[in-house]
Amino acid sequence: MNSSLIKSFHLAIAWNWEFDSDFISGIEHECAIQGISTYRIDTDHLPYMLSELNQNKVAFQAFFDRASDADPTFLPLVKWMEEHATCLINPYHRVSHAIDKATMHLEFITNGIYVPSTIILSPYNEQRCITIQEEELKQFGKSFVIKPANTTGGGTGVIMNATSLKQIIAARQEHKNDKYLIQETITPKVLDGKRAWFRVYFAFGEIIPCWWDDKTHRYTELTPDEEIKYNLSGLKNTMTVIQNICGLDFFSSEIALTEKGTFVVVDYVNEVCDMRFQSKYDDGAPDAIVHKIERLIAEHVKTRINCKNGEK
Repeated sequence: MNSSLIKSFHLAIAWNWEFDSDFISGIEHECAIQGISTYRIDTDHLPYMLSELNQNKVAFQAFFDRASDADPTFLPLVKWMEEHATCLINPYHRVSHAIDKATMHLEFITNGIYVPSTIILSPYNEQRCITIQEEELKQFGKSFVIKPANTTGGGTGVIMNATSLKQIIAARQEHKNDKYLIQETITPKVLDGKRAWFRVYFAFGEIIPCWWDDKTHRYTELTPDEEIKYNLSGLKNTMTVIQNICGLDFFSSEIALTEKGTFVVVDYVNEVCDMRFQSKYDDGAPDAIVHKIERLIAEHVKTRINCKNGEK
């Protein structure tokens, strides 16, 4: 086929969550400034795009997947991009490894990261009966957390303040092919009236920490002065280790500072970050941080594409 007839774009963005629209618009804006062409692929447009790709009528150099985690019909698109695109933001094989909380739990421990005390249970469909006893649950105190290892997104399947073995038995049957983690409840230190619970972003080499109240889910930017005042350098140190483990370009983790002064990673690797604007949603991310990440995405794509094409 005549290559001149192939429509070529720099960055394809797959998405299927209506609340992502503002974030993607911001990425498009930043890409336009960098001279990067973009193309949105949503659920309705997916069949057409797969047909175009299979017929070699269109090509992309970079890919940002915000859809396949929730919708497997996007996986053929992901596969094409893995085989043809130069720049993959959060390659699928790395995401598949990083989202398994049970795997990350063990790798974090191996690498010296503090995590909640945990019991890992096999999937219900592999082992229907569990050997855990009520006595073992007493190590967690009055309550504990139940969470599936791979079911992700907005706390899906997570049960806070669980108190009984019956709740564990019932929870395992909600996601029968998933491992489950039974974890202690972490209580953060209070710093001048703020709960020392943080959501920290890693975005293309930059680490961006935020206060994130685990009760209200409200974000507040963590300033450099606060980082020094409260001796919070451990947040960035911990995120550096996590990134070395998971290898993702863009993700977030939840980290709590306990009364004992220990940084404990509570939510391991969130590979599809909620980028709703705080100006529109009370529990959204600070607008300035979302805009910064939009810019970092555009700059990352431009650098990777230019590097591949031999430009300096």
